[in-house]
Amino acid sequence: MTDDTIWNDKRKYPSMPLVGVGAVLVKNGKILLVKRAYDPGAGKWSIPGGLVEIGEKLSQACTREVEEETGLKVEVLELINVFDMIDRDDEGKVKYHYVLVDFLVKLSGGEEKPNAEVSEMRWVTHEQAKGMDLTRTARKALDELFGGALA
Repeated sequence: MTDDTIWNDKRKYPSMPLVGVGAVLVKNGKILLVKRAYDPGAGKWSIPGGLVEIGEKLSQACTREVEEETGLKVEVLELINVFDMIDRDDEGKVKYHYVLVDFLVKLSGGEEKPNAEVSEMRWVTHEQAKGMDLTRTARKALDELFGGALA
C-alpha cells in the first residue's frame, strides 16, 4: 500500500466531517504556498495545514501542521475564517468533508524543509498567487484576507 493510498483511505468517504486548520504566512510581502502531494487537491497550490488531532487546540494544530509540512515555526496571530469544504463524487456521495479553520500566522523560526505531503514550496506575491492553480480552500482563505481580490 502506498503513502497516497493510506492517506486517502483515512479521509475519503468519512462518517463525519473532519476538522482542519490552515495557515496564511506572509513574509516580506510574500505568501507561503505549498503544492499538495495528496488528494484532496493533489497537484494544486494551497496554504500549509492539516487535520486537528484529538485533544489539540486549533492554534496548536495550526503551528504543528505548518512545522510538519514546511519545517517552519509560526505563531498564530488571528482567525481569518471558518468554512466547509465538501466534495461529492459522481453519484453525489460525500467523498471529502472538512470544516476548515484558517489563521493568519507569523514566522518565528525554523528552516524550510517540505515533508512528503508537500511536493513543492514557494513564496509568492499576491499578484502571483492570483494566477496560480490554487485549491478552492486556499483561494477562499486568501480572498478573506485580501478582500476578495483573488476571486
